[in-house]
Formats: sequence, C-alpha cells, structure tokens
Amino acid sequence: MIIVKVGGRALPNFRSIAEDLRDHQPFILVHGGGDVVTEYSRRMGIEPRIVTSPSGIRSRYTDERELEVFTMVLAGKVNKELVSSLLDVGIPALGISGVDGPTLIAKRKKRIIIMDKGRRRIIPGGYTGKIEEIRTDHLNLLIEGGYNVVMAPLARGSEGEMLNVDGDQAASKLALAIRPSHLILLSDVGGVMWEGNVIRRLTPDEASDLAPKLGMGMNRKLMMAAEVARSGIEVVISSGLVDEPVTNALKDGGTTISI
Repeated sequence: MIIVKVGGRALPNFRSIAEDLRDHQPFILVHGGGDVVTEYSRRMGIEPRIVTSPSGIRSRYTDERELEVFTMVLAGKVNKELVSSLLDVGIPALGISGVDGPTLIAKRKKRIIIMDKGRRRIIPGGYTGKIEEIRTDHLNLLIEGGYNVVMAPLARGSEGEMLNVDGDQAASKLALAIRPSHLILLSDVGGVMWEGNVIRRLTPDEASDLAPKLGMGMNRKLMMAAEVARSGIEVVISSGLVDEPVTNALKDGGTTISI
C-alpha cells in the first residue's frame, strides 16, 4: 500500500493522477485545496489572513468563519470531486475527512504569538491544530473491504472541535501509523531544488540538515519527510503535474528520502 499527498497546486492534473493510480492500489490519498478555499472565502466576503511567527514563518490564520469554508470546500466540494474522478477511471474510492471515525485527533493552541508591525502580539489560536493521535481501525476496514480512501485534512480537536490541519502533516502522521511501502508527496515542483537542480536522493540526516536552508513550504515538507524516512518508509517528493505522476515518483522522478 502507498500513501499519496496531492497538494492543491497539483489538483489541476488530477485526471492524470487518477489514471496512474489504477496501477498502484490500494492507496490512501490526502489532498490539499487551499487555493479553492481562498476562492470561496472571497466569494463569501472573507479575506484570508496571513500571520507571521516571531521566527518568520508565514501561515494562514483559520478563524471560525474560515473553518466553515474549509469544511464545506475541502471535505465537501474538493473531496467529492476527487472521489468522482477516481470512480470515473474504475477505482473504488470512498471520501472522508480526518474528523470521520475520528481518524485524526489534533490539539488546538489557545493563543499564538505573531509579529504585527515589528512587535510581538498575542492573539487567539484560531482553529488550526497539531495532530497528536491517529486512529486506523476503520481505515483498515475500508482498505480490507476493497476501497481506496480519499481524505480531507480536517481533524477532531481534543475538546471536540473541528480543526484545519496541514495536509503534509496529516499524510506523514498517517504513514507513521499505517506503515505503507511509500509516502509520495506530489506538488507543483519536480522535487527538492538546490542550486537549480533537483536532488535525487537524500538520507534522513541529509534532509534534516538541508531543510533550514530552503524556502518555507519545502523546509517543513522536508523535515516531515525525514521523520518518516527514519522509520524505514521511503518518501518521495515529486511533481504532480507530469504524466503518470505516481509512477514517475516511484521511478526516481523526484527526490527520494530513505535510509
């Protein structure tokens, strides 16, 4: 079995991904969709808010109104469209979110520190969570029943609330719990870039050393990949915009992190 994370910017090529996945069953697919959420937020008069941590990391702030949009768009529109695309190519698929079961249990920070006009400020933590627990019993039942699972990255909070969680984090935590043969992270880039070239192979230690030198999106992705690879699971960061994206990733088409 494999776990595939499809980033939002690779979703325009999902038909090719779906056709390719016919040869790589069973699988669990975790998907993003932040750009679609942004579109629908603005349609509803909600302007996305970006905050910066004291260490310089920029992230999207999810308040209660935006959480409603995340839930409607990710667990509804995007998730069901992906399931439908998989069914179109003959793949038995079932769409859930991390809330279902529940599968993903996360903890919400009550307060966070941000930088505002050069000064530190404490604001409510919003509705973004850090995954603390994975429950796999019902996922195993679905896989054993012949279904491939499509998961939206929403989690159940430790106090019963719904939370938005990072898709790469969700896929990585699922990999550590389920132990697939591969974790494949598909995005809009060909792999980990360094000095204009894609690095083909990294050990977990090399990945950890390199991560702080990269841009914010890739550095977090690479740190998570290193953690998964240390457990003996091969991780590939690759493009979801090429032909046969999953097959390409498994044939050293991106950056492979392994022991």
